[in-house]
Amino acid sequence: MVDPDGALPGRSTPVLPTPAKHAVLGTSLTGPWPDGAKVIYLGMGCFWGSEEIYWRLPGVISTSVGYMGGYTKNPTYEEVCTGLTGHTEAVMVVYDPAVISTYEILRNFWENHDPTQGYRQGNDTGTQYRGAIYYTDDEQRELIERTRAAYAKVIADRGYGDITTEVLPASGLTYFMAEDYHQQYLYKVPNGYRCHANTGLALPALESIAQGLDTRA
Repeated sequence: MVDPDGALPGRSTPVLPTPAKHAVLGTSLTGPWPDGAKVIYLGMGCFWGSEEIYWRLPGVISTSVGYMGGYTKNPTYEEVCTGLTGHTEAVMVVYDPAVISTYEILRNFWENHDPTQGYRQGNDTGTQYRGAIYYTDDEQRELIERTRAAYAKVIADRGYGDITTEVLPASGLTYFMAEDYHQQYLYKVPNGYRCHANTGLALPALESIAQGLDTRA
């Protein structure tokens, strides 16, 4: 991982200054969000396929892709791909918790990539592909901890290593939106690249996690 002193300087202006509406959902990419809506930022490999997973879920209000967890201001895609910005490719998910629970958001996260791969995901290698969750409230933080522990047990029983997912509060970070052609890319290019090296293993039900039941398959 690059250190702050070695990171690229970036620029003062965003690479996507005037975002259009969501190409699939027709909602805003930047808010304001409806009362009660929650926001979470997820890194699970290439952000094209990650975003597609979430815009398809009932209760998701909006999604976008961007760069998060690094040092460079307003980085370009090419800069992020050098590994010299410190960012990971991230998806912002805005959801209505009355329709879709935080648990369900996290279940789709854990089950749709391999969280043990460190600085890679499948064929994609580099720090920009590391797994990450950047939470925005205590309920999310608590469920992240509980689901991570439960999933770690499930995959360890099948021979996987430790979960390497970076978990941090979003409040200390900046989410820089990616270029327009990356937004809802797989809607614009339906046969485009998808990469998710998932484990094929299910996250235990929330009831099992809450009760501390044996989660082995």
